[in-house]
Amino acid sequence: MQQIKEEALKALETASDLKALEELRILYLSKKGKVQALMAQMRDLSKEEKPRFGAQVNELKQALEGAFELKKEELEKANLSQQLLADKLDITLDAYEVEGGSLHPLSLVVERIEDAFVGLGYEVAEGPELELDLYNFERANIPANHPARDMQDSFYVNPTHLLRTHTTAIQMRVLEAADKMPIKLICPGKVYRRDDDDATHSHQFMQAEGLVVGENVSLADLKGTLQFMVTSLFGEKAQIRFRPSYFPFTEPSFEVDMSCHICGGCGCSTCKQTGWIEILGSGMVHPDVLEMANIDSKKYSGFAFGIGIERVAMLKYGISDIRDLYNNDIRFLRGFKKF
Repeated sequence: MQQIKEEALKALETASDLKALEELRILYLSKKGKVQALMAQMRDLSKEEKPRFGAQVNELKQALEGAFELKKEELEKANLSQQLLADKLDITLDAYEVEGGSLHPLSLVVERIEDAFVGLGYEVAEGPELELDLYNFERANIPANHPARDMQDSFYVNPTHLLRTHTTAIQMRVLEAADKMPIKLICPGKVYRRDDDDATHSHQFMQAEGLVVGENVSLADLKGTLQFMVTSLFGEKAQIRFRPSYFPFTEPSFEVDMSCHICGGCGCSTCKQTGWIEILGSGMVHPDVLEMANIDSKKYSGFAFGIGIERVAMLKYGISDIRDLYNNDIRFLRGFKKF
């Protein structure tokens, strides 16, 4: 037993890695190792000698197990130190500058509009971009074959579905599902129109439409709301004016102009020397639209408006070419970090 102990301890001193240590453990401490083989000698011993012999073998086993465990810890620490040294980073190297991004100018305008109207108690509503003709046209008081459809040349995918031409479709869905009054919505989103005869327009653009329906909603409420929105977007000096117009889903209907924020209404190249810039369309919700949604038009009234997000972005940030909003030019987008 003493010889086995001395051999094992001497071998441990020369073990340089965990693999060699495991081989030594198998040689001395496994079930077929040298220490366990000593127990086979007990059958040749007397009853009096067996307890003392067994105790000595166990003592040898415990001593070697302790020595092996210490050697294992020593080798593991050495391995860890080598790994840390290999993975060491030089923290004195110059750091790479990570450039922070910014929101897209269209997203900035949408968030500004949403924040303004949420503060007034409006809800932000969304809907599908692939829309039913029923909600895009029929419920908006634009029946099949009506001339008003020519104003919104459309992308149809089949006779009943098209890419929505305005976010009014969202309003029609909400009106149909409404179970209480008043309704106060702001509906931003992408819309699609062919416009293949006009090179100055895009087949895709963004709108934010608003809808309010309740008791005693008047034209004065509409004017005050739009004045608030324009002031929120362009500052306290911005003023609005109404001009009569036509939209199938509102009656009466109005185009809304904003005093030119460049010249303050004096006249410049931006406003074509008029002092005013057309910015949105609006009107009082047509009674037929309410009735088609099973809302009593004699008890309830409402107003609606729609504003082009690209137009606001171009006016607000001085963008001269609408294509810049969709070219994804990083040089252009970097300019909006400050907003």
